[in-house]
Amino acid sequence: MNTSASFQGGSSPFDFFNFDLRVPVSEKVPNTEYRPLDFPQPTQDADLLRQLSFIPGLKEILMIRQVHALEHATVWVLSDSQSGQPAKGKATNVQPDNELLGGLSTEHGFYLYGEVNISDLRRAVALARHRLTNGEWDLAVHPRCGTNLSVAMLLTAGLAVGVHLLLPFRPIEQLIGLGLAATTAAELAPDLGFMAQRYLTTAIPFNLAIENITRTRDVWGREAHFVKVGWQE
Repeated sequence: MNTSASFQGGSSPFDFFNFDLRVPVSEKVPNTEYRPLDFPQPTQDADLLRQLSFIPGLKEILMIRQVHALEHATVWVLSDSQSGQPAKGKATNVQPDNELLGGLSTEHGFYLYGEVNISDLRRAVALARHRLTNGEWDLAVHPRCGTNLSVAMLLTAGLAVGVHLLLPFRPIEQLIGLGLAATTAAELAPDLGFMAQRYLTTAIPFNLAIENITRTRDVWGREAHFVKVGWQE
């Protein structure tokens, strides 16, 4: 999550894709034995790894998805604390988001960029993991994630190629088609990006153990805190 796009509230024609980041999933769903099939199960990744352990790199993929979710949730928790607004209780129009904070996930942990006290970061990481694994799964999705940018680029390119092939090869028709493709992509990309995060690029960190947090530099020499994690069954 290292883009600078900001989240805008409001409705869209595609609201059936939207995820309300203001209300924890645990508050949206009654506390009954029934849960929809797409709700995360605590052992799903561990079971998958045991069944398909022969696939090279599977554990790293599963870990980076969980780390990615923990990174997003940590940014949300830090934004809550630094905004002075409570994380729960009072309803707000938009979930607080400190755009000075960013992150980069790896299979060993994640880098957090931005000025933050390491003690506050330790508390935020622990709280983020606790909230994620106790039902607040919407914290795994973040509007400034690079997944959203990737989805927007792929969607724009795909639609542009499609209209180029379908419309007559005349300048006016091609320009109109490209304009429609760009407009459609801009409308669809945020919602599809959220779906891609939820189902593809993040997973609830049921199997992550927080090992340590250090001040360091990334491979490009940028200062950051690194949150190191390990896998646990």
